[in-house]
Order: sequence, then structure tokens, then C-alpha cells
Amino acid sequence: MKRFSLLALTLSLAACGSDDPAEESIDVEGCEHLSEGPAVAVTAGATPEEAPGVADDHMRYDVTLVPVDGGNGGTVAFDSAEAADFVFFLGADVALGITDSGAQAVTIEESATSSPECVEIRGRHVAELTVGTHYLSLGPTAEESVSLVIEHAAGHEEHEGE
Repeated sequence: MKRFSLLALTLSLAACGSDDPAEESIDVEGCEHLSEGPAVAVTAGATPEEAPGVADDHMRYDVTLVPVDGGNGGTVAFDSAEAADFVFFLGADVALGITDSGAQAVTIEESATSSPECVEIRGRHVAELTVGTHYLSLGPTAEESVSLVIEHAAGHEEHEGE
């Protein structure tokens, strides 16, 4: 019985990383929140003016998508308190676009549809944001919802340049 408990503990730590944030990769942290939450349910807005707010607060946002041209999608709003790189994790392979409050497109520096750290990550996007409100456009897709986790990239420098 002790052997099983030790094996379960070892597998659990391997799946979601160390308890020491300094040793944890950004993907492991994103995975942890995608799979374990805590979660907040929101419904995407059809326009930026209707977009609900999301944050980089170690929460998973379960975003219900709304009908848009070409399928389902919508917009959520993210307020960046500082100019920095952010990582946007998605639990489904759904297109992501980012605009600033002036409707100018923000360049997504890197994107992937998976991570070797975690099977729950179906979208991983890194973008440098300025201070202020940014709009995250999701879709269009056949999916009816998507989970979103936003992580501040500071402290996770090992992923720069990947």
C-alpha cells in the first residue's frame, strides 16, 4: 500500500510540477490551472464592448463561446497592469487574436497547439502587451467553449526564445 501511495505522489508531482514556483516551468503552471482550476465561468462578448473581464490571477476561465461568422467565438477583455510578456493557454485548439484598446493588432510572438509538459494545453500563445486593456478574440471554431489561463511570463525566463 505504501508503494502505491508513493507512486501516486510521484506521478502527481511529475504531472503538475514542483511546489516551488521557482522550479516550475510556465507550461507546468498553466497546465495545473487548466486541469485543476480554480475556475470561473464567463460568456464571451460578441463585440469588444460586451467582453467580460479575465485576468492573470491563477484562475481558469471557462469561456462559453457565442455565434460568430464561421462558427462560435467571441471576445474577452484583459487589463494588463504592466508592459510585459504574457502566456495565454487554451484548453482547445481555438484561434486567438489580440488587439489593444485602440483596435490595433498585437503581434503574437509564438504559438503552439501543444506542450511537452501537459496534454491539457491545446493552445499556447505568447504576446508582449502594453499597459491597458486588451481584447482577446477567440474563434471562429466548432467548439462551444474553451478554457483560458493567462500567466505573466516574468520568472519563467527559461521559455524565452523557444
